[in-house]
Order: sequence, then C-alpha cells, then structure tokens
Amino acid sequence: MSRTKQQQREETMEALTATARRLFAEHGYGKVGLETIAQTAGVSKGALYHHFSSKADLFRHVLGVVQHDVGEQIARAADAAPDSWTGLLAGCRAFLAAATEPETQQIMLLDGPAVVGWQDWRELDAESSARHLAEALTDLMTEGVLAKRPVEPLVRLLSGAMNEAAVWLAHSPDPQADLAATMDTLTPMIEALR
Repeated sequence: MSRTKQQQREETMEALTATARRLFAEHGYGKVGLETIAQTAGVSKGALYHHFSSKADLFRHVLGVVQHDVGEQIARAADAAPDSWTGLLAGCRAFLAAATEPETQQIMLLDGPAVVGWQDWRELDAESSARHLAEALTDLMTEGVLAKRPVEPLVRLLSGAMNEAAVWLAHSPDPQADLAATMDTLTPMIEALR
C-alpha cells in the first residue's frame, strides 16, 4: 500500500522533530548543524527546508513540542491528585521535576530563551505550563480554597518564581537534592495564598 504525500510529509516532520530534539538535547543548539539533522533523520536538506526555514525555526518548533510535553506532565500530575489543592502542588512539583531532566534543561531552559528570545519563550510557556497554572488557580478560587483575586498577576508571580527556580535547577550540580529543597520552600509560599 503506497503512502500518500500527506503521510510522507507527516513522517518527514516527525523524523525531523524527533531527531532535532535528540541532537539539541545531547549537544546543545550551537553544536548541531542542519546537515547533521537531515542526515541523521534520513531526509534531504531540501526536505528539511520544505518544513523549516532555518535552524532557529526548527528549534522553535522543537521547543514548542518540549514545552507542550512538560505541560502535559503537569496536567497528568495535577489530574492524578485527590483534590485541586494537592493538584496545584503536584503540578508545581511536576514542572520543577521536569527542570531536572537533561533534555528539558538543555532545550527549554538553557537554549530556549537564548535562541528564540525571552518574549517568544514566554509566549510558548503561556500556552503550556502557565495555562495549566492559571486553570488550577482559577479552580481553587472558584472552590473557595483561595481568596478571589486577579489571576493573571498571580500566575505571573508564581510562574516567574518557578521559572527562575527551574533555571537554577538546570544549572545545579545536584538537581534532585535542590528539587526537594525548592519544593520545601515553594509549598509554604503557595500555602500563604489560602
């Protein structure tokens, strides 16, 4: 059975994304060339340029996928919790735990802001992790667990604190120990909102 052109395009896109993600995570953005990505993915450079206009364009796509995946990890952790409050804490922990994963560290926290710029990085974050945080805080206010207050500034404050902690964890010589210390510090901060 022959594959349609659409299936071929999707397969090429998946191969490029998976290969670039692995190579960017292993070597960092600056040490990976488009030629290497294309060869490793088993596609021509022309096929790569059919999907992405530049290395930065490909990286932005990969960064969006990584941020989406982190957002999904947060949502799964929060959804598995017995209530909204422990869901908020589980989601925060899932975000910070992701910061201890080498792939997330390299792509999302080290290269991401430098390659796409802080504003684009924040927009991608707003579509994934920050969106889940806003939903969790809104639910807690609706349930009466948190006092009603403007959600957007609260999301920015908590997200900023956690993003800074995530970057710190990405540079930490002992991220697992520092993750525990970070959660021990973050939990009372969030408790103060009750």
